[in-house]
Amino acid sequence: MALSRIIKSNQILFKSTKLIPPNSSLLHSCKSPLFFPSNQRRPICAKHRNDNFLSSDQINISNAFISILIKHPFSPNNPELNNLVPLLTHKIVESVLNNLKNWRLAQQFFTWVSSLPGYKHNIYTYNAMASILSRARQNAQLKALALDVVDSNCSMNPGALGFFIRCLGSVGLVDEANNLFDQVKRIGLCVPNSYSYNCLLEALSKSNLIDLVETRLKEMRNLGLEFDKYTLTPVLQVYCIAGQFDKALSVFNEMLERGWADEHVLSILVVAFSKWGEVDKAIELIDRMEERGMRLNEKTFYVLIHGFVRESRMDKALCLFDKIRKLGFCRSISLFDVMIGGLCKNNEREKALSLYSEMKELGIDPDFGILTKLISSFSEEEEEMDRLLQQCWEYVGSQSKNLLFNSVLEGLVRNGSIDTACNLIQSVMGNNRNGGSVLVKYFLNEKEVVTLNTNSFTSVINGLLGAGKVDMALSLFREMVQFGCNPTLSHYNDLIDALCKLNRLEESYELLRQMKEMGLEPTHFTHNCIFGCLCRLEDVEGAVELVRKMRFYGHEPWIKYSTLLVKNLCKHEKAVEACKFLTDMAQEGFLPDIITYSAAINGLIKIKSVDKGLELFQEICARGYCPDVISYNILIKGLCKAKRVAEAEGLLNDMMLKGLVPSEVTYNYLIGGWCKNGEIDRAMLCLSKMFGKEREANVITYATLVDGLCNFGRPDDALKLWDEMGRKGCIPNRIAYHTLVNGLCRCGRSSAALVHFNEMKEKEMRPDSYIYIALISAFLSDTNLPCVLDMLKEMVDVGNLPDPLDKNFPIIRGAICNLLEDARTSFSIKHLIAEGKIPDVSLLEGAEGRHKPSI
Repeated sequence: MALSRIIKSNQILFKSTKLIPPNSSLLHSCKSPLFFPSNQRRPICAKHRNDNFLSSDQINISNAFISILIKHPFSPNNPELNNLVPLLTHKIVESVLNNLKNWRLAQQFFTWVSSLPGYKHNIYTYNAMASILSRARQNAQLKALALDVVDSNCSMNPGALGFFIRCLGSVGLVDEANNLFDQVKRIGLCVPNSYSYNCLLEALSKSNLIDLVETRLKEMRNLGLEFDKYTLTPVLQVYCIAGQFDKALSVFNEMLERGWADEHVLSILVVAFSKWGEVDKAIELIDRMEERGMRLNEKTFYVLIHGFVRESRMDKALCLFDKIRKLGFCRSISLFDVMIGGLCKNNEREKALSLYSEMKELGIDPDFGILTKLISSFSEEEEEMDRLLQQCWEYVGSQSKNLLFNSVLEGLVRNGSIDTACNLIQSVMGNNRNGGSVLVKYFLNEKEVVTLNTNSFTSVINGLLGAGKVDMALSLFREMVQFGCNPTLSHYNDLIDALCKLNRLEESYELLRQMKEMGLEPTHFTHNCIFGCLCRLEDVEGAVELVRKMRFYGHEPWIKYSTLLVKNLCKHEKAVEACKFLTDMAQEGFLPDIITYSAAINGLIKIKSVDKGLELFQEICARGYCPDVISYNILIKGLCKAKRVAEAEGLLNDMMLKGLVPSEVTYNYLIGGWCKNGEIDRAMLCLSKMFGKEREANVITYATLVDGLCNFGRPDDALKLWDEMGRKGCIPNRIAYHTLVNGLCRCGRSSAALVHFNEMKEKEMRPDSYIYIALISAFLSDTNLPCVLDMLKEMVDVGNLPDPLDKNFPIIRGAICNLLEDARTSFSIKHLIAEGKIPDVSLLEGAEGRHKPSI
């Protein structure tokens, strides 16, 4: 039930916002007052009983239990524990649980106590345990505890039920909370009140369960339970999370009218406005709430500023930042980072610099990220960069000069000025005193010389690699080592990766050797970069050798590279070598996946080793692999190509027995196989099976069958199937038309072929040369020379006339000869010869003077 049928419409806070008017009001259907007396406040959680509830003797007993439990590993047979058993009460158990810091120890104690003869937990001990498990986020144990509460028929009051529900909801166990609520009601262990329902609504709202929230509201109304702000707050929350703008505003306005809208409620709606992109409405709401004496807390301001920056609404973000300043809230470095980053992204550099100055005045030292964002936002223009560095230089102490230098390098790299960054670092190294003129004067100051470190080089090396300048990156890397900066594992990995992608294997191995000499162990990534390079180079021996080394390090080769190697080998008809590679990999303990094996099987079939492909398939099945539909399709295709269609159909049955669903491709291979074997009826039967399995035949299916029917002299059946294809909504493509027209021509049905030929052209599908040849042959067989002439003229017009060396040209030559000999067509054909549009066949045959055109 929609909330619009639960909560009455109210005057809307924003006059510009239109709401859907509710149809009924749940709130106003309650006869009792709608809010609790001022002295009745909803607790944040059910309050634990503490030592104030215990007598001095009970406190001593509780402390004795705790002392024994924390001093020794827990043992149910501990005599000290067993001596205290007669003194156990529910209050003491609850006190012990609340004072144990370790959830495992608390659960062991809880379980042990429940096994004692004559003892049964009450709801307060259950709640103490639930609180411990929820704080420790032990969801599995908390689920089991919720079931145990019901199974033990533990009675409870509404407040205790609400507390347990909140424990479940706080760790996302919403279904469990909802089920517990229903079970306790059904069994009669508790009669929930408004507080119990409010706790449940709070849990449900966190999981965006709108329908369930509305159902529970309806239950409350039917039971005559009072609504308060703690009832509607989770309702507001759930609509805000779901982005249901109108309903959320309706709830908020109801709460506002009842005097229930406090800072927390305000924060929920304002943050929602921000997430919805309604930045102006969020600001308007904040202003109106301030008029009512309410204000957002510091955390909400931070959330909103992040949201406004994300929406590129820096005007509103600055407005909130100013409010934070006036309210005296702490402006952290992270907040300055977000604000300066947003302003730089919007190219509002002056404002970003102003905030940078403010940050320094507050004594907050900028970090690498802030400086980099500032520098990245400035162009490569010398004047702008000079102005920025002047301002930064004023606030940067001598120890921070290196940080500023590294930020400049990173900023230059980010805005694409990689060459400038290279020149600058070379200048500081003393290799290029004239590079980066404006920048050098800051960092080569005689009083304060910048000290280069590994981070200085890292930014530039990464930038060069990103720009594809691998040789320059390698050169700078070597200079870094010579300069005395220690290279990191990341440096070696990035360079090896770049070299391997360029198939520069020897250089990669050299870096790997240097890396080991530096005492840096190669990682999984390092080895796989080189393994991938070896696979791309089809170096089987090198790949297997590296895999043996990887096994020593505990690294596993990436399957994608093994598959690539197998595919490349098979592409070059080296399927046997690919299979040997897979065997070697398996012997080293690295089993390829079914995709890799399928590639090998496909390679074997391509070199006509179908039996070896079948053998490999059976071998991997025996080893526990589960071939997929693609694997089966590869074999079925190979068998059908080898005219072993019966075996292929056996594989089809096998895959269905294993629960796999054959695809349209599977059936198409079989249909094509039966057609090529001359068993057209079995192909048609396969089509029927396809429909029986609710697989839709595609244009390839129909084209294959049409071709098969025409091959066996059944053009009428082919035309019927063609019509059926149209009725089933399968639209024929150019290839399908070619198949039909060609097939009809072979069957001597030139008239029908011409009809479909013209239909194809009407659909703007261009016929191939061989279709014209097929039609000309058919018309010649029918001695329909005028149609032959029309086809020949059309071939000339569209540029489809074959070359005299083409294998189909003899048909054209024969057609020209026939046309020259017929009185109806001889004039036109001679005219075409005279214009040079068709060759003079007499010249081609070496018979001069024969059929010489004369106009």
